[in-house]
Amino acid sequence: MAKVMVSMPDDLHERLDRRARERGTSRSGLLQELTEREVSLEEGKQRRRIDELLAGTGSYDGQATVHVREMRDSR
Repeated sequence: MAKVMVSMPDDLHERLDRRARERGTSRSGLLQELTEREVSLEEGKQRRRIDELLAGTGSYDGQATVHVREMRDSR
C-alpha cells in the first residue's frame, strides 16, 4: 500500500480528524473512503456521458470517440 503525504489547512485537518472520530475510523481510513467515493463518482459520470453520446447511434460516433480518448488520456 502506498503512503501519501498531503498538505492541508489546519482547520480542514481538524475537521477531518473530528469526522474520522465520529465515524469510528482513522484519518487514513476516512481519506481512503472519501477518495474512492470521489474517483468512483467521476468514473461513473464519464461512463454515463459516453452512454449518452452512444445512445441511439448504434455505433461509436465521432463525439464518443473523442470523449473516450480524453478519458483515457486523463489517467
